[in-house]
Amino acid sequence: MENREIERKWLVKEIPDNLEQYPCLLIEQAYLCGSPTVRVRKENDSYYLTYKGSRRDPSNTDISHSEYNLPLDSESYQHLKEKRDGILIRKKRYVIPTEEGLHIELDVFDPPLSPLVLVEVEFETEEDAESYIPPEWFGEDVSNKPDYKNSVMALGR
Repeated sequence: MENREIERKWLVKEIPDNLEQYPCLLIEQAYLCGSPTVRVRKENDSYYLTYKGSRRDPSNTDISHSEYNLPLDSESYQHLKEKRDGILIRKKRYVIPTEEGLHIELDVFDPPLSPLVLVEVEFETEEDAESYIPPEWFGEDVSNKPDYKNSVMALGR
């Protein structure tokens, strides 16, 4: 099923206190292709393959792109994970609700990407994304910086 993912991404100036009070997902993801992006992901006990729209698609921007998710079973995930290019990304994702009804996804990366910490916020519309005022603990907006895309970090491109 196609979804439109609209998100912005920031570095983190200061990690919030008491992260343990928020839901935490243990994520492992492997990239099979960088352009278009094809990845497999394990999120706690769920597995899926994701296709993210090509940069050649004019409807895709730095903060908005088409995305398709296909559920996998554990065996399929393990098989495809071994076919990856680049490194396997592991991270803890803390899901922090906001007063505006949004969710901040704070990603704490494991080696070899640690001590990198990023936050992402998904939005309903591009207008909402552009007008969002981040909390003080967010750092530099890196939404338009390809070096902070998980696929680029995994594939070293």
